[in-house]
Amino acid sequence: MERTVDVHDQLPPALTLSGVSKRYGPVVACDAVDLTVRPGEIHGLLGENGAGKSTLMKILLGLVQKDSGTIRRGAAPVEIDSPQVAAELGLGMVHQHFSLIEPLTVWENVILGDTGRVDRAVACAQVEEVGRRYGLPIDPLARVDRLSAGERQRVELIKCLRRDPSVLILDEPTSVLTQAESAELFTVLRRAVRAGDRAVILISHKLAEIMAATDRVTVLRRGGVAFQGTTADTTAQQLARQMVGREVSLRTESAALGLLPVEPVPAAATAESPADNAGNPPGLRVSGVRLRVGGLPVLDGLTLDVAPGEIVGLYGVEGNGQAALGEVLSGLLVPESGTVEVAGRAVDLARPGALHEARLGIVPEDRHHCGVVLDMSVAENLVMKSLATVTTRGVLSRRRMHRIAVRQMAEFNVVAPSPDTPLRSLSGGNQQRVVLARELSADPRVLVAAQPTHGLDVGAIEDMYMRLRQAAANGVAVLLISTELEEVMALAHRIAVISAGRVVGVLPTAEATAERLGMLVGGVSQE
Repeated sequence: MERTVDVHDQLPPALTLSGVSKRYGPVVACDAVDLTVRPGEIHGLLGENGAGKSTLMKILLGLVQKDSGTIRRGAAPVEIDSPQVAAELGLGMVHQHFSLIEPLTVWENVILGDTGRVDRAVACAQVEEVGRRYGLPIDPLARVDRLSAGERQRVELIKCLRRDPSVLILDEPTSVLTQAESAELFTVLRRAVRAGDRAVILISHKLAEIMAATDRVTVLRRGGVAFQGTTADTTAQQLARQMVGREVSLRTESAALGLLPVEPVPAAATAESPADNAGNPPGLRVSGVRLRVGGLPVLDGLTLDVAPGEIVGLYGVEGNGQAALGEVLSGLLVPESGTVEVAGRAVDLARPGALHEARLGIVPEDRHHCGVVLDMSVAENLVMKSLATVTTRGVLSRRRMHRIAVRQMAEFNVVAPSPDTPLRSLSGGNQQRVVLARELSADPRVLVAAQPTHGLDVGAIEDMYMRLRQAAANGVAVLLISTELEEVMALAHRIAVISAGRVVGVLPTAEATAERLGMLVGGVSQE
C-alpha cells in the first residue's frame, strides 16, 4: 500500500497531545502521553487491554476530562469538555461496541442526534451516497436488528463518516469484517485520507493490519508511551515486544497477533486425535437445524459433529448463519426443526436452561449482549448460572459467592480490585476471562466459543487459546465459531465451512489450504 508520510510532514499537525494524564484514584490510566497525528496519515495506536487507549480516546471525545496536559487542534490549544465540542472540532469515532438502536432502520440510526426537520428521502440518499463513496453498501430501509454484525459495523462507519470528520478514530473497525472487507475498508480510507487531508487514528490489536495500513504507530503500555515511530521503519516483532514488554515468538503466536502465514499447531499440542474417539457418541451433534429470523432463512439444515477432545472450527464469511447457530446453542433461539445432542442425548431446546443442564457451556459472540451483566459485580457474573451452589433455601450466601469468585479469579487470571468490582470497569480481556471462567468451572462436556477473541489484545488472546486447547485436552468437545482464518488454522483439528446457513464441507486442518477453504466459503461443495 502506498504511503504518504513524507508528503505531509511539512503540514502542521491535525492533532497534538502533550503530557496528557488521567488518574482514577491510585490507578494511572494515562501517564504523560504525547501523541501527534498529521493530516493525510493513518496513525496506528497499539496496546494491550488496560494500556490506556480507551481512556485517551474518551478524553479526545469529551467523555472524560484529563487531569493535566495540553491538546491542540492545529496550532490552537483546545479544551474538549463535551462530545459536542469534540464534534465541532471535527473529531469523530467509530466505537468497537455498537451503539445502534436495533428496532430502528439504518437511516433512522444514522440521523440520530440531528436537529431540525427530518426528511426520510434525503437521509436515505445520504446513507447511499456515503456508502458508495466509502465502499460500504447498505440498505437504508433495513432494520438494524436484522443485520449481521458486519453490516452493523458498516452502519456505525456511515453514521460517523456522514458528518465528515477531519480526525477519524477507528476502534477495532475490522473485528467483525472479513479479510476482503477489511482490505477494501482500508483502501477506501487511504483514498479519503489523501484526498481530504484527513487524519485517522486506527486502534487495532492486529499487527498485520497495523503494518499494512498505517503510516506511523504509537504503542502504549501501562498508561505511558512505550514506542513511537514510522511504521515502515519497524517490524511486527518489535511492535509485539513493545506491546507486551517481552520477546514474542511470531511463529507460535502469529494467530494471536493477526499475522500470516499461520502454521497449524500439531494435534499432540492441543487435544487427542478425533480418530481416538471412534465408537463413542459425539460430544456435540447438531442435526438438520433450520431457523428463520424475520421470515428469512438463516440456518438451512445445518449438520455438524464435534468429538470429545476435539476442536472443530466453524469458519465462514460473517452473516452466513454463525451468529444464529450461536444463539441456538445459547438457548436464545429455538429452531423450527432439527436436533441438538450433547454426549448422545437430545436436548429440549424449547426448555429454558436445558442446554446448561446438559453441560454445554458457551462464550457468546457479543459478551455485552448475552454473556455478562455489566452493572453486576465480577462475583455475581461468575455464579449467575450456578446459583444453587451459593444459595440455601433461596437465600444467597455472599460469603460463599465471594469464596468461589476469589478462587476462579485466581485460576483464570481475572485482574480486578476485588470480586465486588462492577464488571463494567474491567478491560475487555478480563471480561472475557470472567465468561470463560464461569463456563469452564461448570465442568462442561461441550464448549462453544463464538468469536472468542474479537477486540482482545495479544496477551488476552494467548490466554484464550491456551484455555481452549486445555479444555480439549481434558476431553471437552470444543466448537470454535470464527471468521478469523488464522485462528481456526491455529486451533482446530478440523475446519467446517459454513455458507448460506449450512455446512458445505469439512476438512482436516492438515489438508486445509486458503484456496480450498475459499472455494467452500463461496458455497462450492467438495462433492
